[in-house]
Amino acid sequence: MFDFGFSELLVIAVVALVVLGPERLPKAARFAGLWVRKARAQWYSVKSEFEREMAADELKRSVGNPAQDLRKEMDAVGKEMAAVGQAASEGVRDAEALARADADTAVQDIPPAATPMDPAGPVAPDPSEPEPEPEFYSDPEPFRLTPDEVPADADAPRPGGSPDK
Repeated sequence: MFDFGFSELLVIAVVALVVLGPERLPKAARFAGLWVRKARAQWYSVKSEFEREMAADELKRSVGNPAQDLRKEMDAVGKEMAAVGQAASEGVRDAEALARADADTAVQDIPPAATPMDPAGPVAPDPSEPEPEPEFYSDPEPFRLTPDEVPADADAPRPGGSPDK
């Protein structure tokens, strides 16, 4: 700030000694020192207050506004959910239209009945035709093994129990 060299300070000291005299010079030096200390203390106080304010502003900028950020995120998610809901609604409508079209096509593809329906009720089956019997495979002994299929250790005791008979 002020650039005082040794020569300038020496000139100021000589002028002060001439103006004030040797008796009042020590008292004036103490008084000047007190004012310099107060000025420095005030300067450091202002400087530290400014630095604290700058640090607080920097912290506010770095943290941002969490409530506003949260609102923005919620709005974005809400818009995304609305878009997904709209797409799902369109998909359901498309599926319903496709199902209706398939149902109409299926009704059109059904051949007409060979015999007309009796208004009194369904037509009874013709008794002259024998009813077909269902085909079932019935093996009287489905789990019997031939001698060549029996394992060699079939008679060995099983773990945790007695041998099967």
